Amino acid sequence: MKLEINSDSWNYRDGVLCCEDVPLNLIADKAGTPVYIYSYQHLIDRFRETKRGWGRRKPLVCFSLKSNSSLGVAAALIAEGAGVDVVSGGELFRAIKAGASPDTIVYAGVGKTAREISEALRIGILFFTVESVPELHQINRIALEMGKTAPVALRVTPDVDPQTHKYITTGKAENKFGLDPEAALDFYRLCRDFPGINPVGIQMHIGSQILLIGPYREGAERLVGMIRLLKKEGIHLKYLDIGGGMGVSYKGESPPAISEYAEVLEPLLKELRIKIILEPGRFITANAGVLLTSILYLKKKAKKNFIIIDSAMNDLIRPALYQAYHQIVPVSPRDKRKIKADVVGPVCETGDLLGASRLIPEPYAGDLMAIMSAGAYGYVMSSNYNSRPRPAEVMVKGDRYWVIRRRETYKDLIRGEKLPDFLRKK
Repeated sequence: MKLEINSDSWNYRDGVLCCEDVPLNLIADKAGTPVYIYSYQHLIDRFRETKRGWGRRKPLVCFSLKSNSSLGVAAALIAEGAGVDVVSGGELFRAIKAGASPDTIVYAGVGKTAREISEALRIGILFFTVESVPELHQINRIALEMGKTAPVALRVTPDVDPQTHKYITTGKAENKFGLDPEAALDFYRLCRDFPGINPVGIQMHIGSQILLIGPYREGAERLVGMIRLLKKEGIHLKYLDIGGGMGVSYKGESPPAISEYAEVLEPLLKELRIKIILEPGRFITANAGVLLTSILYLKKKAKKNFIIIDSAMNDLIRPALYQAYHQIVPVSPRDKRKIKADVVGPVCETGDLLGASRLIPEPYAGDLMAIMSAGAYGYVMSSNYNSRPRPAEVMVKGDRYWVIRRRETYKDLIRGEKLPDFLRKK
């Protein structure tokens, strides 16, 4: 079958879908299903492409951990020189465990707690991406109590429409993130008056799965204008963080190359002596991963066919949450007639639909199928809904593979739970 994603890491060999040089049926035999599988080479290739696309600018590429927080994935990228973009204390903990240097970590998020701020100051991150004035007050107070100075960058909401799904649009005025451009100057003036604050940068992040360059150019123009105004006021910034959100191919889309973004933005930046920071996540991880699943049953009703698989919306929520499309292909295609069917999971929800009305070579129960482009916002958004243990994760490099997260057990489902004394059997 033809794969809709653009990646050399996934291909059919001798009639079997492979990740790099490993047949997926071999992984299923050893690790079971459902299982997430990641291509090491794809991760590294996309990271290098991101850095190479900016040429002599040599940006700091901070991998967006929210897209895929597996220690194995993060460690592979950090070993190549990636920084990390985190949005919680848990992600900061993971980044450090994966080997990130604190001075390559940027910390975003609209609701940082006092504990999270203190921990980040103790570790010594590159900067906080501040999203409100009350947060700035909180960071200043904690920094002074700790005898430290907190490096910060303001997240500006440039009010541009990235033309993506409304749930993953983050740069419009009505979104919860950042401050409006009109409030930016007052924010930096306030920073100057706070002894516990050091304003070092400015940031934007306009959304996710963006397939156009125009919104980035529009947003960057506004930020560059602010940098020049701040310079006149004696506030000199070191970092311009243009966020992430660059789109990928899920269904044959043709997103711009990283070099095309750089070519459009470079004229705006050429007079500025400033370090560029990027925060790609999906761009690096989406097509690095698949969710491998087994067919449990084939079901025929009067008006529709159903392929019932052992993966469900709790394993991959994107189709239910965003109406997202993922190509679904047989691991070992048969030369048979095709059927049109809904690909569904075992969860007791009508929304447990991984693929609607898909034309697929007629399969048998027990066959393996691969849900493609599942490396971003896959396992990281999974849950135990219906008390389903979460899948294993596997990383492939060349002709070898490693289980980088074991499959959860039923005991894992109740780990941390405790019956109150009055309900315990005597």
